[in-house]
Amino acid sequence: MITVTHETLRLRKRVPLAISRGTSAESIMVWVRVESGGVEGWGEAGEFSIGSQREGLEEILAGLELAMPVVRAADPWDRESIERRLVETGVGSAARAGVLQAMVDWAGRRLGEPVWRLLGLDPAAAPVTSVTIGISEPAAAVARLRQWLDLGDIRAVKVKLGSPAGLEADRQMLEAVHAALPPGIRLGVDANGGWQATDLPSLSRWLAGHGVDHIEQPLPRGRERDLAGVRRDTVLPIIADESCFLARDIPALAGVVDGINIKLMKCGGVPEAIRMIHAARAHGLRIMLGCYGSSALSNTAAAHLGPLVDYLDLDSHLNLVGDPFRGARFVRGGLELPRGAGFGVAYEPAE
Repeated sequence: MITVTHETLRLRKRVPLAISRGTSAESIMVWVRVESGGVEGWGEAGEFSIGSQREGLEEILAGLELAMPVVRAADPWDRESIERRLVETGVGSAARAGVLQAMVDWAGRRLGEPVWRLLGLDPAAAPVTSVTIGISEPAAAVARLRQWLDLGDIRAVKVKLGSPAGLEADRQMLEAVHAALPPGIRLGVDANGGWQATDLPSLSRWLAGHGVDHIEQPLPRGRERDLAGVRRDTVLPIIADESCFLARDIPALAGVVDGINIKLMKCGGVPEAIRMIHAARAHGLRIMLGCYGSSALSNTAAAHLGPLVDYLDLDSHLNLVGDPFRGARFVRGGLELPRGAGFGVAYEPAE
């Protein structure tokens, strides 16, 4: 017998994040808890929006209502069956991610082992995580970079481009960040689909000349054919985010992009994320693990998969005010996993 409960949390972002599609100043998530045999497991279902596909709080709560009878009737060890039934029942990806994260956490806690150990992984093999600078005026972007530098030893920075003000605004912002960036820090950019295919070859050469390592989602989702037409003239690796939700999306992207960005809310949870990692490796693609506005609860779960990927972009919890979860800590540019069983996350609300 499994019991399922959930609680909605609203957390303010320390610095609002602006991307090509808009600005967000708050993270809304649902804390999912499952219990069986006296052991709890925790998961997070967080809002996200990509074009016409939106999973907001209303959709997440509706999905959890659909999920509850499925989970309650299941064997807690039979995650594959639970996942299949959740998909068949029409539970959205964010709600699935929360439930399945909780089930994986439950298994680790029940066995008394961290998830990374159950997967046979070495946390020391995980890459560093990037920290994000949203679209802004050049001076504000440099100020945000300095805030991140004050946080600790950052090793990678992601700059959001695709400004509604156009390419010149992108160039000015990137130039300012590049000029202020200390040596040895990797620089990536993410246009969130805010560019045109005809601009990409020349823009990629300009970006490469300013120290950029890779470009994430240059064109809108659905414009993959346009991307294929200019890829041979694009000098930087391209990582697909909005264009890649599930493992089944990967074969069609293999000849178009150089890598994919996996997010737990987008793909539906840890089991599908692992399938995506193996599918991407089979097609010779680089892999990034990213996030939306997640708390430490979800980002810590994703970080347990860190040794399997090339890039981590799990910084959203570092930008939340009053995050009640204590999990992965930012240390030497990376995420140091907690020592506890399961995903090792603790709940420590501010008094």
